[in-house]
Amino acid sequence: MDISRRTAITSMAAGVAGTVMLNSAYGAETVKKLNNEDFYKADGTFDVDKAKQAYYDMMERFNYPIVDRLKGEEFWAVDFGMGKFTEVGMAGIFWLNNKEDNYFGHEIYLLPGQMIPEHRHVTTPDAGPKMEGWQPRHGWVYIYGEGEATPGVEAHIPPSHKECAVARVEKKLMPGEVGMLAGAEQWHWMLAGPEGAIVTEYATYHDGAALRFSNPDVKF
Repeated sequence: MDISRRTAITSMAAGVAGTVMLNSAYGAETVKKLNNEDFYKADGTFDVDKAKQAYYDMMERFNYPIVDRLKGEEFWAVDFGMGKFTEVGMAGIFWLNNKEDNYFGHEIYLLPGQMIPEHRHVTTPDAGPKMEGWQPRHGWVYIYGEGEATPGVEAHIPPSHKECAVARVEKKLMPGEVGMLAGAEQWHWMLAGPEGAIVTEYATYHDGAALRFSNPDVKF
C-alpha cells in the first residue's frame, strides 16, 4: 500500500470513530474533539459532572486506574470561572497535604491543549511560599517559568493569557522527566500536549489562600 492511500484510509477511519486530527505546534495526534459548549449547562453554569467524565475518558485512554478516591468528592474539576474550560481548566486530587511536616502530593489532570492558568504561591501566616516539582505520567506538558523568554513562546500562549503571561521560559516535559519551579513566589503555568496529560506534583504544603493569578478574571 502506498503512503497516500494509507494516509487516506487512516483519516477516514478517524472520522468514522468520531475523532479528529489536531495539527498544532505540538505535532499531530488523533484524539477525540472536545467542544467547549458541551461542558456548560443551558443557564451557562459549568457542568462539573460532564467535565469529570471527560477526565475519566482520558484516564481510560491512558490505561490509568480509576481508584475509588477518584470517584468521590476529593476529585475535583474546575474552569476557573472563565467559561473556557477546553482552554483554561483542570482536574485534580490532593492525595495528601500535610501542614505539620510541610509536604504535599497532588495529581494534575489536563485535557488536550488545556492550561492551568498562570499563578504563583505567596507567603501566608500558615505557610511559606510553596515550592513544586512536576513529573508527567501520561502524555506530556509544557511548563513555564520566569526568566528570559524562550524564542517563539508566544505561539503557545493561549488567548486568555496573551497579554498577561509573565512566565515565558518554556520547557517540554515528557513522561518520567521532572521539572521544578525555579524560585519561591515565581509565576508559573502548565499546558498539556495534544493527548492531554496526567502529571504528579511534588511540593511543600499547599495553602489555598496563597494563590495569586495573573489574569484578573480567574476565580478559584
